[in-house]
Amino acid sequence: MISRRHLLSAVALLPPSIAFAQQRRSLADPMRLGVDTALFDSGLARALQQGFGRDTGIAVKLVSAPALPLLEGLERGEFDAALANAPDAEAKLEQLGFAHDRRVIAAGEFLLVGPAPRGKEKDPAAIAGLKNVAEALIQTRSAALAMPGTVTFLSAGDGSGTHAMEQALWRSAKLGPTAPWYVAADGKSSLIAQARARDAYALVERGAWAAQGGGPLAALVQGDPALAESVHVMRAFRVSHPAGKLFVAWIAGPKGRRVVAAHRAYRVA
Repeated sequence: MISRRHLLSAVALLPPSIAFAQQRRSLADPMRLGVDTALFDSGLARALQQGFGRDTGIAVKLVSAPALPLLEGLERGEFDAALANAPDAEAKLEQLGFAHDRRVIAAGEFLLVGPAPRGKEKDPAAIAGLKNVAEALIQTRSAALAMPGTVTFLSAGDGSGTHAMEQALWRSAKLGPTAPWYVAADGKSSLIAQARARDAYALVERGAWAAQGGGPLAALVQGDPALAESVHVMRAFRVSHPAGKLFVAWIAGPKGRRVVAAHRAYRVA
C-alpha cells in the first residue's frame, strides 16, 4: 500500500483511472486540518475544504477547536495543518520552527455586539454607533458598575482567536473586567448563541455572526482598525501529510482566493 508521504507524488504520475483509485484510498487517511471555532462556525473552513476536495480529490478532515489549544496541538503534531486567526500566537509558533508555510489567506473583522437599541431607546451601555472600540469597552464597564444587573459582558473564555482579540482589546483600554458583570461562556454551545440567550454584550467574529447572529442582539461597534482580523493557514513541523504542501499552495493560490472572495464577511488578503 502506498504511504501517505508518497501518495501525492504517486498520484501525479498515474493514469487518471488509477489516480482516482488512489485518491479514494486517501479517504482512509485524510489530512487533518485544525480550524479555529469561529472559522468553522462561519462556514469558511467548510467552503475551503469542499473546494480543495473538488479540485484535487484529496480528503480533508476538519477539527474545530479554539485557536490557542489548536496551535498547541499543531506543535505536538496532532494536526497536519491549521487555519487560525490568532496571529501573535501563530507568529511565536512559527519563530520556534513548529509551523511552516504560514500564509495569510483572508481578512475579516471582529464586532462588538449587544442588546439592540429600540426606537429612541439606547442599548443599556449606550455604545451603539461608537467608532472607537476602546471607548466602547470603557463605557460598557462604567454602565455595568453604575447600574448593577443591567449589563452583562459574555467572554468566549476559551483561548479562541475571538477570545485572544477580546483580551488584547481590554488591555488596550487599560481595563481588567471582573465579575459579576463579566462572565465566561460555558463552552456547551456557541458564544453567539449564549450571548443571544442572555441578551449580553460580546466580542464576536463577523463571519460567525453572519452565520449565527441576530435578535435580540445587534452589531453595535464595528469598523475600528483595532478590530481587524487576519486569517492564516500553516503546516505542522512534526508531521508531513502528502496533501499539506498542496493544500497550502491551493488555499493561498487563485482557486483558494476565489473561495474566500465568494464567502460573506471575508476579504482576500
